[in-house]
Amino acid sequence: MPITTQRLRLRKPVKADAQAIFDQYASDPAVTRYLSWPTHTSVKDTIAFIEFSDAEWASTGTGPLLIETLSDNQLIGSTGLSMETDYRASTGYVFAQFAWGHGYASEALTAMIELARETGVYRLEAITHAQHDISAHVLLKGGFQKEGLLSGHTRFPNLEDSTPQDIWIFGRTVNNAA
Repeated sequence: MPITTQRLRLRKPVKADAQAIFDQYASDPAVTRYLSWPTHTSVKDTIAFIEFSDAEWASTGTGPLLIETLSDNQLIGSTGLSMETDYRASTGYVFAQFAWGHGYASEALTAMIELARETGVYRLEAITHAQHDISAHVLLKGGFQKEGLLSGHTRFPNLEDSTPQDIWIFGRTVNNAA
């Protein structure tokens, strides 16, 4: 089921990926700053993510995907599709610091839009922390609309302020032209 784009391969994570996921991005506080899951402090955290991924794929037919470069098979991040209903899904992405600024997020997002289309999803959503302008820019470039600011919506466990934070919600129908 791997998905191939011009420069990337997206595939389901397996237990053998745990150390690489941990080393490349999941344990990096700068990478995980604006994510809704805690920075991994041990490979056990990463194994728990892979077990969650396996369960998600088994129950919904979609879930997390690792992102590797085609040129050298290097793990650079993760994305995925999470079914919210039978017609609505959410997506997101995370990348190792060395992969920032190369257009990989846009390329992976385009692949998730296509996967959503292929799986019969009508509406695709994503959220960003209200101050995460770079991620918001990627979503806008991908044809998403900034639909609103949700005050005090999501806890971001890697920020000093542990209170629920404001987020932007983005959405699009998957048959919109990007």
